[in-house]
Amino acid sequence: MKLSQMTAQFVDSFPRQLEPGTLYVSARFSTASHSCACGCGREVVTPLSPSQWMLVLDGEVSLRPSIGNWALPCQSHYVIDRGRIRWARAFSSDEIRSNRQSDERARTQSLQSRRPPWWLRFTSRS
Repeated sequence: MKLSQMTAQFVDSFPRQLEPGTLYVSARFSTASHSCACGCGREVVTPLSPSQWMLVLDGEVSLRPSIGNWALPCQSHYVIDRGRIRWARAFSSDEIRSNRQSDERARTQSLQSRRPPWWLRFTSRS
């Protein structure tokens, strides 16, 4: 059964059994995880970073951008918006491929633009 709501629970590590409707957030690992909102029971892992997903907590939980579970049999697509599941349209195979390529470019660009920690910048001077 498709879910309509999601609540956040902060954890150090993810439980073995994910409760439907709970978004588990690990600040330690900068990652969130939940049981797919379509009800298939598969684990969905969303790394939290500027080039991947961003978590917003303003009394309710939001996760952006949308979650496209293209590798799962269900291929569900939704946004978690202020605790509500907003269902999005299905993507074609071409759209999935294009989206994956765009995501990879964004991750690569983000990694290339990262500055080393201040102590490495300080110690690497000649």
